[in-house]
This record gives sequence, C-alpha cells and structure tokens, in this order.
Amino acid sequence: MINIKVEGYKMEEFKNNNSYTTDDSDVQIENVSLIKPSTTDHPLYNNVVEACKTVFDPEIPVNIYDLGLIYTIEINDNGDAVILMSLTAPGCPVAEDMPGWVSDAVKPVNGIKSVNVEIVWEPQWGMDMMSDEARLELGFM
Repeated sequence: MINIKVEGYKMEEFKNNNSYTTDDSDVQIENVSLIKPSTTDHPLYNNVVEACKTVFDPEIPVNIYDLGLIYTIEINDNGDAVILMSLTAPGCPVAEDMPGWVSDAVKPVNGIKSVNVEIVWEPQWGMDMMSDEARLELGFM
C-alpha cells in the first residue's frame, strides 16, 4: 500500500494483483485503484448498503449507491462506520447536505455506533461507476 495526497486529501493507493500487457508494447502495467476496499465481510455491511440505497440525488431518480457515489464502506469491530463518497460533479448543489443525508440514513442501522462520511474527489466519478440497475433506470442500456 502506498499513501498519496490528492487535492489535500490523504488517500491510499491499493495495488491489484492482476496485471496486463498493453497492445502498444510488451510492458506489464499493474492495475491500480484509488478506491479503498470496503469491509464487505463485516456482518453489518449489507445493512449499511441498504441504508445508503435510501438516499437519492435530487436531480437523478436513482439512489446514490447504484449511481456509484459510495466508494468505500468501512466498518470496524466497534461498529464505527467510515463512508467515502463522491458527487457527480464538484459544483453539485447538495454537496454540503448529502454527507449528512448519508449519515442520517446509516446511523439507525442496528449495531452502528458512529458514522463519518467524507467526500472525496479522486477518482473522479464517471458514468462507468453506475450499477447496471442505474444504467437501465436512466436509459443507458
């Protein structure tokens, strides 16, 4: 793991064990993700995901989880949750409100003791981060 700073945020770069060869040369390049992995094996993970799915971007009729705005859900053994999320654009009119909406949705999950929601801008959100359900709902499939 390599710690890097992006636009004032301390992020961790996680290396994927897979590699590939580009068409242009025989150089092997490792896949690198700037998204910290979620604790998907935590017993509360699915409940937190379902809570996140109750939050909608007011300009888009799809929940923020299926939009791909929730990057990381990390839950420790004490029930403290850290959620890293992004927005569709830096100028999003609800940028100040949405982290509170997510926190308010997750706090009632039985077993969650605290919730910290952080906005991150790297990697930049793109339509490729949407789930198939979101693409279908928005007419992209």
